[in-house]
Amino acid sequence: MVTCLGDALFPDVGVATVKLLRRLGVEVEFPEAQTCCGQPHFNSGYHDEARALARHTLTAFAPAPLVVTPSGSCAAMVKLEYPELFHNDPVWWPRAEDLARRTHELSDFLVNVLGVVDVGARFEGRVTYHMACHLRGLGVQTEPLRLIERVKGLQFVPLERFDECCGFGGSFAVRFPGISGAMVQDKCGFIEKVQVDAVVATDAGCLMNIGGCLRRRASPVRILHLAELLAGT
Repeated sequence: MVTCLGDALFPDVGVATVKLLRRLGVEVEFPEAQTCCGQPHFNSGYHDEARALARHTLTAFAPAPLVVTPSGSCAAMVKLEYPELFHNDPVWWPRAEDLARRTHELSDFLVNVLGVVDVGARFEGRVTYHMACHLRGLGVQTEPLRLIERVKGLQFVPLERFDECCGFGGSFAVRFPGISGAMVQDKCGFIEKVQVDAVVATDAGCLMNIGGCLRRRASPVRILHLAELLAGT
């Protein structure tokens, strides 16, 4: 599941995810019928529209034994919100529960399904890590860090308040730009303070928000999705 932001703004993350999974012996298929999972509509209160997109997603991924997405927010939408959207629907609720069981955020899949923490990646430089908010809802706490710390050549530098929201929050950044802007300025200040070459995150939304702020601050720090970091050899 490549996600909307991945498709439109971060295609290299999708490519890196496929490259990484295939290197680990996973057969990857890409359902071309997939579209938005419906999270923007759900978060904005348009639940009927979210249900329509959820039905489409449930149908598109029905044949897949497992679904992997390089996005904690989209994984959380499928795993946590789809069953709630259809809790009174005897036809679609079982399908929502089934897809929820089969869906995994990338680091969760690597560590907890494949049982891998060293994926053979290499990166020469200093790296810090920003934790995307939706990972908490998924119960994914240490998995990204365990993968990052096993990358050869990488010097990991802890980030102050690494688990604090960057301010993106999907439609939150649009509805409350002043608060969102202040939050991402704080986040980028902490990133620059640790003097790293790159900041790694698991969600394209976080990377878009942090990356834009770093560019406006003329910062040399790169943004990297976890998949891009792990796909490097």
